[in-house]
Parts: sequence; C-alpha cells; structure tokens
Amino acid sequence: MPFQEIRQRFPLLLIIFTFLARFLSISGQHTPRYACDIDQNPSLKEFAFCNTSLDAKTRVGDLVKRMTLKEKVGSIVSVTDKIDRLGIPSYGWWSEALHGVSDTGSATWFNKSIVPGATSYPQVILTAASFNESLFYTIAKVVSNEARAMYNSGVAGLTFWSPNVNIFRDPRWGRGQETPGEDPVLTSRYGVAYVKGLQESEDGDKDRLKVGACCKHYTAYDLDNWTSVDRFHFNAIVTNQDLEDTYNPPFKSCVVEANASSIMCSFNKLNGKPTCGDKELLGDTVRGQWKLNGYISSDCDSLEVMFKDQRWEKTPEQVAADALNAGLDLNCGDSLKNFTENAVKKGLVNESVVDRAVTNNFVTLMRLGFFDGNPSKQIYGKLGKKDVCTQANQELAREAARQGLVLLKNSLGSLPLVSSYIKSLAVIGPNANATEAMIGNYAGVPCKYTSPLKGLSDSVKTLYELGCTDVKCASTEMFERAKNAAATADAVVLVMGTDLSIEREGFDRAEIDLPGQQNLLVSEVAYAARGPVILAIMSGGGMDVTLAKCNPKITSILWVGLPGQEGGGALADVVFGRYNPGGRLPMTWYPRSYAESVSMSNMNMRANASTGYPGRTYRFYRGEAVYPFGYGLSYSLYVHRLLKAPKHLSIPLNNTQTCSSSTCKSFNATGNVCNALSFDVDIMVTNIGQMSGSHTVMLFSYPPQVIYNSPHKQLLDFKKVRLGPWDRASVSFKIDVCKQMSVVDEDGNRRVALGQHILQIGDLKHSISLRI
Repeated sequence: MPFQEIRQRFPLLLIIFTFLARFLSISGQHTPRYACDIDQNPSLKEFAFCNTSLDAKTRVGDLVKRMTLKEKVGSIVSVTDKIDRLGIPSYGWWSEALHGVSDTGSATWFNKSIVPGATSYPQVILTAASFNESLFYTIAKVVSNEARAMYNSGVAGLTFWSPNVNIFRDPRWGRGQETPGEDPVLTSRYGVAYVKGLQESEDGDKDRLKVGACCKHYTAYDLDNWTSVDRFHFNAIVTNQDLEDTYNPPFKSCVVEANASSIMCSFNKLNGKPTCGDKELLGDTVRGQWKLNGYISSDCDSLEVMFKDQRWEKTPEQVAADALNAGLDLNCGDSLKNFTENAVKKGLVNESVVDRAVTNNFVTLMRLGFFDGNPSKQIYGKLGKKDVCTQANQELAREAARQGLVLLKNSLGSLPLVSSYIKSLAVIGPNANATEAMIGNYAGVPCKYTSPLKGLSDSVKTLYELGCTDVKCASTEMFERAKNAAATADAVVLVMGTDLSIEREGFDRAEIDLPGQQNLLVSEVAYAARGPVILAIMSGGGMDVTLAKCNPKITSILWVGLPGQEGGGALADVVFGRYNPGGRLPMTWYPRSYAESVSMSNMNMRANASTGYPGRTYRFYRGEAVYPFGYGLSYSLYVHRLLKAPKHLSIPLNNTQTCSSSTCKSFNATGNVCNALSFDVDIMVTNIGQMSGSHTVMLFSYPPQVIYNSPHKQLLDFKKVRLGPWDRASVSFKIDVCKQMSVVDEDGNRRVALGQHILQIGDLKHSISLRI
C-alpha cells in the first residue's frame, strides 16, 4: 500500500509510522542499523544469539528465551521496538524493490547528500514482455547490489517486499503493471528468477540472504477499486480449480523453487475468509505443504482492515489472535503490537504462537547478517554510494526496455526509419516528453530520465507538440498545432497512453480505450501527416486500439509499457533500427466490448456458455482479441523446423493405479509414474531477415478436452535465442509430462489427460498421443 493511500485511510497512523521509521534511522547519522555490535559493547559476547559460529535457529532460540512478552509483540510489526538491554535496535521491515529500489516503503528513502536516486528499470509488465529469464535474474541481481549499498549507507532496510506475482486477470486492474502478466507459467518463472536474483548470496551459501524477497499478494488479489467494489471489502469467490490452476502456482514456485524468504497475504477475503486469517492458506499450505523458510507478512494494514472494514471479529484482540493462529508472523502496521499481549492474557492465542512468529522473523534477519555485527566487516561491506546508478546499471535499464518493447503493427516495413531520409520528426502526444509517467508505481527516484522526446531528439531534428494537456485529453484545442507539425515533418511519432492518473494501486480503469480524446487526436494527426506515422502506447494494461490497427495511415504501432528511466532512449533505438524489437505481449489485449460486458469482480477464469461469460486470458477466452497473448513482430522473420519430437508416449502404470484402456481418460500427476515421464522437443530456428535479433521460442499445448474445463491452450515453456542474419540455432525443450502438460480438475487436483495433445511453436504444429 503506497503512502498516498495510507494517508487517506489512516492519517494519524501514517504520521506516527513514518516519523518513527525515519527518525530511528536518521538518528543513527546515516549508518546502517544492526544488532550484536560487540566492538561497541563487548558484553554482548555472552549472548549465544550473537555467536556467528552457531546456526540461525539455535541463535534465535537463545534470543527468544531472553525476551519478555512485551518485547516479543514489539518485534512482530513492520517498525520494531528496540531492545536496548539485548543490544537490538529498531528495524524497519518495509522496503520495496519492484523494478529498482523504491522509497515507497517507510524503511527506505533517498537523500541528496547520501544516495540521491537508484536505477529505475522498466515496470515489471514490460520486462516480462522480453520473455528472458536471464534478464529477470540480472535485473534483480543489480537491484540487490543497490539495495545493499543503500543499507550500508543507512537509508534502506534488508527486506524488500517484491516481486508482485499476482495474475493479471483483468485488463482494467490498476496494478497489472506491477505483474509479469496473465500466464501462470511466465509469472512463476519471472518470480523464481527475480527472487533468486535478489536473495542469492555471492559466496554460494544457501543459508545466507543478500536481501530478503517477498512474493505478494497471496492470493486471488487483482482488484483494487472498481466502480463500487474495493479490495478492502472484496470477497473473491474462487473455485478450487481456478485457485490451483491459475492463482496459486506463482506463489508455490516462489517458495518451493526459489526459496523466497517471505510471502505476503492480501487484503481481500477468499471465499468468505480474510487471507491473513486463513490457516488453510497460511499455516497449512505456505508453511506446511510448501515448507516456507521465512516469514509470512500481512499487507499494510490488513489486520486493521479485517477489523474495521471486513468486521471479521468483534475485537481487535480476536483479529490479532486469528492472524497469528493462522500462521501470520509479521504485521505491516501496529495491530499485533497493540493487541497481541492482551490476546495472550485472554487466552485467545498461546505465547508459543507468538514465539513462532518472532522466531521466523529473526531467523530471516539472522540469514541477512543483521545479528552479525557491523556490516562493513561482512561480505557486502564495501558496497556504497558508488555502486548505485552506475553507468552499467543504467545501460541495463535501457537494454531491458529495448528487450520488452513490442512491435504490434509495421505495415509496408515502415520501421525502422532510415535517418538519411528522415530529416525532421514530429513528436506528438501527452506522453511524448514523459518522465515520471515512464516509471509507473512503486518507483523511487531514478538516476535520470531519458524521455521519448529526448531519445528521439538525439537522433534527428524534432518538432514537439503535446496535442493534449495531459493523458486524460479532455480538450481538442491543441489538436491544430499537432496536425500542423505532422504535416510539416518527414515522419510522426505519437506517444499516447496512460499514466498513474489512469491506472495505479487503488485505482482501476473503467474503460480500456485510449483515454479521452486520444483516439481522435491519433486519427486527425495521421490524416494530416505526409510521412509514416508511428503510434507508441505507454501503458501498464492493454488497450483497444482497433481504430489505429485498422487505419492505413498509421503505419506502425509499438507498445512501450512503462519503460523506466531510459525508456525514451530505448524507443529511439527501436524506431531508428539500432535495435531489432523482439518483445511479446504478456497479456491479452481485449476489445472494448469485453470491459463493457464482463464484471471485474467475477473471478472465474473459465468461460460459461450458459451465462455468456467469455472467460479470461488466452487460456480460456476464445473471443476476438485486438492482440493476443504472445504476439509481437520483429524486423526479421524467423522460421521454425521440427527436428525431434515423439508422436506417441506410453504411460507405464504401477500396481497402485488401475486404469482400463477403454475407460481411462486421465491419470494423477503425482506418484512414481511421473518420476521419469518426460520427452524432448528440438526445434531449428532460422533468422531469414537482414538484421540480428532476439527471438522468443514459445512452446504451447492444446490438451485434449477430457478433463472438465481444461484450458483451450497453455504455455509449456519458452526460450530466448539471439541470431544474426541467416543464422540458425537448435533450441531444445525437455518436457516434464506431469508438471508441464497436466491440467487441474474440478477438485483442484492435477491430472494428465490421455489422448492427442497438439504442440505448437509459431506456425508449426505437432501431435503427440499419450496412451497407457
């Protein structure tokens, strides 16, 4: 929850919360906060929790035994109490690093004399469009360097509540920009790569954390404030099939595959129960089944929302007890600090449950080195201001934006522009000179801005016109100047779209057209232009741009997402052919009629013919799309040729499974039968274009429809390959049948359908029959 929303909901809390968090750090004269400072206080040697030769759980066990109940409850909130007698300072848990270190969290801020800014990478939705796992990991690795450097400088914490791995289910969701898109496979792979990039220690020690990552918001959270429905009161009604098939897989991957140090529960209720008070979700699943090695945090301030907005219990003490008993360890806010002591005294929760929460939190801080004394003597001690906003980091931001940009239309090969023929360029639109709009939400202070106007002006003489005073484009009074500029220049780049006034946390869109009079501006400028017209759309969510798609005067369309601090330079690189675009849409772009007919509060993924409900995402929606998931053009053409793939795959059943070949239609995707059930698909990819480029090879499956409400189509795997002109490369996929080709049945169990599966890569299709 950003500060602007906390300010609206809890004004007094914000003042106290922010003052405490920042005063406590500032009072340390910009030095990092840490415990067990034996150099300054040798008596701390007596405490086992300060003995770095012991394992974390042993150390924390010693610490918890020494703490009073009051000290414990002061240690399970986002700004903890200091414990002077044990040499433990206050710690701020809330830092953010969604796409660069941000000052949204109260434990992190920027200071002109210390660290004035940090590298701002593209908003997640655009980075995901690169379909490049190594890029996801590299960005997170660099962000963790800057995070540690800021911690060492005394202006950041060690626990960063990122990434957001919620599914981008509806195009109107204001926070869709923060996510990797609509597909659970892509979202899971992004989450795993990003968590590993943030957390992995440079020395290879798996018990040590570089910084702590947190996968949020668990679960089925993808509505903020739409018409009369808001996230604080919303009850998400979700089937077991949708929960296990779509909403939960990214969180499971975060914990099981990436060993994320934290999961954050969401504001909404799920099937009538607040997620932060649901033992089945937290204790049984995250802690029990998935074996989380870390802490479970609430969103800010979910417990107060449970009490005041959702009226879940009659007293705040009962709410605190419910959350702790469910498995919550940390409260963003102060509800647990204020009400847990009385809850224990009233017998609503046992002190042993509080001990569990304190233990999970402090074990995480142990793994981060918070209890290892002065960080300057630790593995990351040399990182500092010099390691933030480095030239290499900023170049990575530009490269990330280039890789994510999606070319949606390019009639007659109008792009790239040839600079020798283009002597003047009209740059028009409310986002043409965008700065803050490029970085989206959960962004901090960037090192600098390269706006579209700046990037394009570095390549050619430009004529700049706003066209509209802002992205809401309520007036046409500036249209004439824009049209005149278009008629004068050799080519036109229109930079349209949205900003945080249209889509953001706490604010969902009502419509999915270009806002206000933007469509009219685009049409009139295109009609007046004497050269090619390139429409660049800056947005977090998809748009119905059918008018532009069908307008022959608009020769090219680019989706530039929210491209980060170097977005303008990346756009210019693509427009003038210095970079060959290869991004693919990570979400479906629906027609306007979709938003007009589908309630955003309907959580069902599957279509329902009896009600006319069209379903959601490319996996279940079969209607017309403006642009489909995975769509993206290039300046090159890539050809695929199948080298190797089986036509039949026999499934060996063990003694515990009975299945008649005449009646058996599927089998459980668990057990011994799955251990070695896999096959290879090898593809030859050839670039038959004249430019080098990166190409995403996406392997889809069309499963047989023998399990009720199976996906129509689903992504199995993807890989990135870079090829020069007329170069070719072999791309291999090893497919785990039970993990990748299974679907979820009505009861939430994964099953593999027997019968004919169609595999698709580009225009290439191949059938494989799974049989007993």
